[in-house]
Amino acid sequence: MFPQVRMRRNRRTDWSRRLVSENQLSVNDLIWPLFIQDGANQKTEIPSMPGVQRLTIEHLIEAARSAAELKIPVIALFPATDPTKKTEGGEEAFNPDNLVCRAVRALKAENLNLGILCDVALDPYTSHGQDGLVKDGYVVNDETIEVLCRQAVVQAEAGCDIIAPSDMMDGRIGAIREALDEAGFQHVQIMAYAAKYASAFYGPFRDAVGSGTNLGTGDKRTYQMDPANSDEAMREVGLDINEGADMVMVKPGMPYLDIVRRVKAEFEIPTYAYQVSGEYAMISAAAQNGWLDRQRCILESLLCFKRAGADGILTYFAKEVAEILQAE
Repeated sequence: MFPQVRMRRNRRTDWSRRLVSENQLSVNDLIWPLFIQDGANQKTEIPSMPGVQRLTIEHLIEAARSAAELKIPVIALFPATDPTKKTEGGEEAFNPDNLVCRAVRALKAENLNLGILCDVALDPYTSHGQDGLVKDGYVVNDETIEVLCRQAVVQAEAGCDIIAPSDMMDGRIGAIREALDEAGFQHVQIMAYAAKYASAFYGPFRDAVGSGTNLGTGDKRTYQMDPANSDEAMREVGLDINEGADMVMVKPGMPYLDIVRRVKAEFEIPTYAYQVSGEYAMISAAAQNGWLDRQRCILESLLCFKRAGADGILTYFAKEVAEILQAE
């Protein structure tokens, strides 16, 4: 007890604080989400995500080279699909020459020491903005899975390293694993969006991929999780693991650190969190207004994920953080 025990002794100096630090953030913890668009030699600003752009393939390759130089392990690709290619059935999702597949092939031709993660869901490709097929106003499950399997296979054929189903359909992990294996892609990893919540924090992302207008006043509550639920998330994660997920993800990030902690403690599987667009926008906007110290808040927010048990974080700050860590 005090005064024999003084907790502040270990905090007194910089070297001592570093010595007793329980968690560390490194570049190996980072996955960098990038938005891609059709066209040539273009960068398009995303107003709701200051500093983030949609990139044509030439600029995507530049970004990937910089990621590889900084030793960021993985980039994640999200397409802003030409509105003329969006349909009720999302057929562009499994077009082997779609934007994502062309981007993956171009990246693989660079022979970078860099993993490529591809999202599997239909919302960038559907005219209604939902992650699945819609019949009589309802997003149907089993029919959607058939399309997701085709999407996953064409991405694997293009060279994708990690398939990341974000749709939240029941049973899709097992079906996609079987489809990949049957097509000869046993080595392709699956990172399941295992606990993805129907969150209000996704708004800027939907602006970035152009699905917000399509979705309109609709929502995704019949398949994404209720923010009130925690035990249900454990059931979802357990099912995805049993179906063959190699890694699992919690989305959004900081509002759901309790879920990250539970997942890691209960399942002891590689666990990731997505610091989503709304989280990025809040920190960026506050920093722009001088209300927060940008660098300190970014690093603190990512360290919180590590403290909660995350093995890695998908964050739009990834390149900036890698540069900071490299300079230290």
